[in-house]
Amino acid sequence: MRATTLLATILGLKKTKVVSVSIDPEGIVADVTPQASVPYCSGCFCAVHQVHDCHKRSWRHLDLAGMKLWLRYVLRRVKCPRCGTRVELVPWADPGSWFTCDFEEHVAYLAQVTDKTTVVNTMRVAWRTLGDIAARVVKRFRPGDPLDGLTRIGVDELSYRKHHEYVTVVIDHVAERVVWARAGKDAATLGEFFKQLGPERCAKLEAVTLDMSKAYLKAVTEASPQAQQIIDRFHVQRLAHDALDEVRRAEVREHKGTEEGRAIKRTRFILHKNPWNLTDLETHKLAELQRSNKPIYRAYLLKESLARILDGTDIDVARVKLGEWISWATHSRLDPFKRVAGTIKEHFEKILAYIPERLNNARLEGTNGKIRTITRRSYGFHSASNLIALIFLCCSGIHLQPVLKFVPRLA
Repeated sequence: MRATTLLATILGLKKTKVVSVSIDPEGIVADVTPQASVPYCSGCFCAVHQVHDCHKRSWRHLDLAGMKLWLRYVLRRVKCPRCGTRVELVPWADPGSWFTCDFEEHVAYLAQVTDKTTVVNTMRVAWRTLGDIAARVVKRFRPGDPLDGLTRIGVDELSYRKHHEYVTVVIDHVAERVVWARAGKDAATLGEFFKQLGPERCAKLEAVTLDMSKAYLKAVTEASPQAQQIIDRFHVQRLAHDALDEVRRAEVREHKGTEEGRAIKRTRFILHKNPWNLTDLETHKLAELQRSNKPIYRAYLLKESLARILDGTDIDVARVKLGEWISWATHSRLDPFKRVAGTIKEHFEKILAYIPERLNNARLEGTNGKIRTITRRSYGFHSASNLIALIFLCCSGIHLQPVLKFVPRLA
């Protein structure tokens, strides 16, 4: 069997002929050519007979026997009557890429499942090229426009670097995947999402879950006023948990060195646990706290009462109960809870909207946790572009497999 025939069989590239094979200091070089004699425009995919010029070009392919493998071809630029002068379309790579599709898909698979060092050492590529590869693979595998058909979305920001470097992420609650991400966390950033969505699709939005960021609230109100804005339950309850911590720390400082101070020592995690998860010892310690420190126990009851209100299913009952809770917190003589009461009063209806819809940013917070894992295993990012590319690669519903070629049985 000829070497070119053997290599063509091993590569398994569709609509591609191997013309010759050689070995140079860079590795194995296979001279290839498309099976079609007439070039196709890479812009409109139409056959074009008029050639503008030619130049030699190489693409990195999957390694062969531990050696780098390059595909080499004299690439033509065609004069397309629709697109102007464009490079021809080749069956083994995307326009503008220096890597074959198989190589890019294998790199993207590794980026989904492992860390930066493994990808760099295994595939022998620079880490900075991964962002471009991920963007092309996402474009290749994500069908249609991800912004089509959106009705219920969640919005949140994620810090990816020190000094307040943020990325705004939008998730589709129905499809359970990330559909948009952009560097920044102000109203203009989220406004770019609605600009891409367009007025017609903005009008179809039914619900938006978000935190209490005034910038995000403003952007949603301006772009999609008919959409129900739902303040994420997690952020509401976190206000109460943070207020409880403030009260506890103030009491610890006030009673430091006293018997009462010793009684409230090491109660932080007990106070934040769900009552049904408390052990007998923790339940006993909480009962002792009720007798020894009224302010902390009052703060604990306020925190638990707010959670029980949000657990309810009747919005009319919840409206009454939440109003009573605001009155109780305002007159509790606990300054942190007075501030929480003011915040809840300001966003009263948006918080209550959670009761009938039961929508929250739990899925988005889970996605943010996955994104933080991506950031850690990549040892951080200097720019948001590579992070966003990996967010789409790992969190937009794309499932890749390692590229494996099976050689057919020869007669």
